[in-house]
Amino acid sequence: MSSFWSAWIIVLTVVSFILIVWLLFSNRKITVDENRKTTGHVYDGIEEYDNPLPAWWIKMFVISIIFGVGYLIAYPGLGNFPGLLNWTSVGQWEEEVQRADQANAELYQTFMQQDALALADDDKAMRIGKRLFANNCAVCHGVNAEGSYGFPNLTDNDWLYGGKPDQIRQSITHGRNGMMPAWESMLGNEGLAAMTQYVLSLSADNANSSANAEPSAAAQQYAQLCASCHGADGTGNPMLGAPNLTDDTWLYGGDAGRIKHSIAKGRSGKMPAHKDMLSAEKIHLLTAYVYQLSQDSPQTASR
Repeated sequence: MSSFWSAWIIVLTVVSFILIVWLLFSNRKITVDENRKTTGHVYDGIEEYDNPLPAWWIKMFVISIIFGVGYLIAYPGLGNFPGLLNWTSVGQWEEEVQRADQANAELYQTFMQQDALALADDDKAMRIGKRLFANNCAVCHGVNAEGSYGFPNLTDNDWLYGGKPDQIRQSITHGRNGMMPAWESMLGNEGLAAMTQYVLSLSADNANSSANAEPSAAAQQYAQLCASCHGADGTGNPMLGAPNLTDDTWLYGGDAGRIKHSIAKGRSGKMPAHKDMLSAEKIHLLTAYVYQLSQDSPQTASR
């Protein structure tokens, strides 16, 4: 907070307290006219007496004011003034996290002594891994890790960068940056249509593949433009994160329209690195949990 706004808050707070105290004590005692004990205000036959505030009411206000002043002095309630207790909500949160980390340090060290394959069979470790996933990964991959448009399904056996524990750990730790260039200007409308049909034909089980398609018309362009990443046979390259085009698993949709859009406009995907957000122990648990997800659901699911 800037010095100006800090001073603004301090001035408003102090002035408000002064006005409240003045208002309270200016009405503590009033001169009562013995001949006229009401204010003269009548509503529905009810007259309002002109009496001072009751003593107990005054005392309650005074206690509240004293408490308010003490609270503002003890806690950071006046601008940038930290308060005598030097307390902040962020500081309290950091202390609680530190205590939790210390309490769990021994448990996490036990997990670190086991490899990811062994942890995948440890129910206790997987329960912790599930909570870590919900807090850090579910926002993109979904609560059930089944992904969505543009976010990979982690419960099948189709992996962009490989599904072994070391590859999964690399993805979580350092993140991933996927980039497919746009080919619209190079292929043109006819070339895009032909390339779309060729990509569809690579997946033998793809129901969208046309029986009348002539993939050879685009085969040469595929070899020139696409094979360096996706492979000559279209099976992909985990080193580059280039997807396999011969199965029925699609990150951005497998119908002709979406495939054509991917070829024309390109795609870019980014998974953030978690090395600065999570400890090595938590990344180790997440690695085992994500690996276990695909082992429990071996079927290939559509992305």
